Amino acid sequence: MLSVALRTLRTRWVTFVGSFLALCLGVALIAVMGLALASSLDAPDRRPERFAAAPVVVKGQDTFEVPTSRGDRRQELARPRVVPADAVAKLRGLGTVVEDRSFAVRAEGGPADLVGHPWSTAAFAPYALDAGRPPEASDEVVVSGGWARPGTRVRTGRGTVRVVGTVAGLGFENAVFYTDARAAELSPRSPQFVVDADAAAVREAVRGSEGVQVLTGDARRYADADPGRDGEALTALNAMFGTAGGVTGFVSVFVVASTFAFAVAQRRREFGLLRTAGATPGQIRRMVVSEALVVGVLASAAGCVLGSYGAPRLVEWAVDESLAPRWFTLGDYTWPYHMAFWTGLFVALCGVLAASWRAGRTGPAEALREASVDTRPMTYGRWLSGAALLITTVVTLVLALLTDPGDLLQRKTYVSRPMLLITAVALLAPVVVRPLVRLIAWLPARLPGAVGMLVRENAAAGVRRTAAVAAPVLVTVALAGSLLGATATLGAAKATEARERTAADFVVTAAGDTGFDEATVRRLRAVSGAEVSASSSSAVYALEDGVALIRSEARGVEPGPLAATARLPLAAGRVSDLDDGSIIVNEEWEKHTVGERVDVWLGDGTRKSLRIAAVMTVGTGDNGVYVTPVNAPAAPVDRVDVRLAGGADADTVAAGLRQAVRASGGDVLTRNAWVHAAYPETDRTTRTGFFLVLGIALVYTGISLANTMVMATSDRGRELAALRLAGATDLQVLRLVGAEALLVVTVGGLLGALVAVVNLLGMWTALGLLSVWTSVEIPWAALSAAVGASAALAVVSALTPAALFLRRGAVGPAGTPE
Repeated sequence: MLSVALRTLRTRWVTFVGSFLALCLGVALIAVMGLALASSLDAPDRRPERFAAAPVVVKGQDTFEVPTSRGDRRQELARPRVVPADAVAKLRGLGTVVEDRSFAVRAEGGPADLVGHPWSTAAFAPYALDAGRPPEASDEVVVSGGWARPGTRVRTGRGTVRVVGTVAGLGFENAVFYTDARAAELSPRSPQFVVDADAAAVREAVRGSEGVQVLTGDARRYADADPGRDGEALTALNAMFGTAGGVTGFVSVFVVASTFAFAVAQRRREFGLLRTAGATPGQIRRMVVSEALVVGVLASAAGCVLGSYGAPRLVEWAVDESLAPRWFTLGDYTWPYHMAFWTGLFVALCGVLAASWRAGRTGPAEALREASVDTRPMTYGRWLSGAALLITTVVTLVLALLTDPGDLLQRKTYVSRPMLLITAVALLAPVVVRPLVRLIAWLPARLPGAVGMLVRENAAAGVRRTAAVAAPVLVTVALAGSLLGATATLGAAKATEARERTAADFVVTAAGDTGFDEATVRRLRAVSGAEVSASSSSAVYALEDGVALIRSEARGVEPGPLAATARLPLAAGRVSDLDDGSIIVNEEWEKHTVGERVDVWLGDGTRKSLRIAAVMTVGTGDNGVYVTPVNAPAAPVDRVDVRLAGGADADTVAAGLRQAVRASGGDVLTRNAWVHAAYPETDRTTRTGFFLVLGIALVYTGISLANTMVMATSDRGRELAALRLAGATDLQVLRLVGAEALLVVTVGGLLGALVAVVNLLGMWTALGLLSVWTSVEIPWAALSAAVGASAALAVVSALTPAALFLRRGAVGPAGTPE
């Protein structure tokens, strides 16, 4: 049988080249994603940046631990504590102490990520002047990065400053250095110090000060801004590559399995002839499996080689598009190649396994069949698998809606659920293909001429061929519609929730993390015709089930102004009941009964028992909790909601608000503008990430569509020749082939759109159960583009082999045995 299989490979090379390409590209994609995913598991050891030349850095407590029955649980504090004053006094007795401060700076013509520091800390990076002099007055600064030269006057959110010097950028930040006094005015709170003294003496001086850290050597990197950014970047990369790998793996397996099964189904008469010549069912099956084994080994090996070339380019692209940090490189791993190779071989064999059993059952009489009508396209195994997957999809969706609708809003859920439904619909597609084809082609079949009727009958008769060609279109449309539609619907729901949650006419937001100072808040409160609710961003922590330390975002607010400017989605209780001894939680909390007490840790790690004053609905998960400013310690006011008093003029109030924040910087936005800014449409980074997740998979399905179309058209030589002998012109035959390709793409597009709509309706229902009613966002532009591209590919891929075949004439091909 192996020799027969090799001769068959040589004879039916078009079919096997198609299978080879599908498997090779699938294995390459799995290898690429596996290599990228493996490389995102470990971060490099980053050295200190801002304090590389600092002798010793002393930092206040920025984490806290809670003992549980399963070990200590640690969380980062929302508001790190400062070093106690008595410890600072001891440190000053040891040597020079330099206070460090960091705050956001907004400057016209400058980079968007400018950060301010006191000049005294510049030497610890070290920064060195390459032009000009150090700042001496409160309106003088030194900048890095070369975006401004000495003598330039720059307007910032905190007033106009004059650049008096520049330093060479070190690559990790865009810095603006003020005098120490001015930096202290702009950012009064200093969480860390540089001490010029012996490290042992410094540790002795801070002994007994809870949580104070003494950092030396490589540990000084923990004093840099966002020391956990490498881990966060890796987590984001891991999620992105994991999602892309999951989607790509699913598409690869789906396309490869369907391609191999279709290749076997095309050879029905060939198997009948072999059975007539005396081949047993077992020999037929072994021959088919041997063919798949040969193609699988060669294609999987080629795919691994192709993946080794593609992975470095994917990593370079991710770095260039700022999806990955600058230090991210491809690691030296071998297990992704093993995974890709054996997965490809396994899928190839599985793809032909069911088809080989059917091939073995092909009777000798099949060799005499000249009609290519699929009398029984659905096997019992396909019925069983498709029905089981469809029932599983429906049951799991209903259970999720009844028990935990919020789970349907998680990325891992709305990325994975469509795959289950896509597979179910693809398996059951032959059941609906014939009636769907007749419905779509009802009008064209009644137009003058025979082309419309022939298109309808050819597509309806060749159910397996139609379903196989429609499968890549189904995957393309379903994935694009489900994933893009899910993110758009969820984004619209968050925006709707935020819009309904606030009754404010204006929202004033601070320019940086330092928030508004007390003078600015007083000026805002003094604006005539404005009812002002100032709030601060913090967090509270609660222990759930006795083992999980959960962080919840919190806002510190005054109850009276909050009730006037907000419409919280309350399920129980009243906003006015909030006081310094209570908290407003949401139904997601383990304890969520009004009057019940909960033990929490505040943003600075202080433990406190608070009474539940009110309970909000869960919503999309952004409702958070509300406490009074007393329970949001050290949190500066960063947002002010403003409602117009009766009869107040909106333009006049807006002008007054802008004047109030002119000195400290800030944005005065209308409610709709604030919602749009807080919940914007998908940004560039997210769009680029989706291009990675969807783009690669959809390009692969496009190639597979073209590949399957070429296989299907190349197998219809005798049929096309018979049409020519019956009197059809070359142009009529080509019109027939092109129209049939469009019909098949339409079938796949409709099935894919059905899958997308069902998935989006499930998310919409979950949002409704969470008390968020919004519209279903269907990405019509993306769906139209996917269907249009698929149609163009299918038509070109069908016409090209058909045109080449017709050039050979009609008599020869019509009499040529297959």
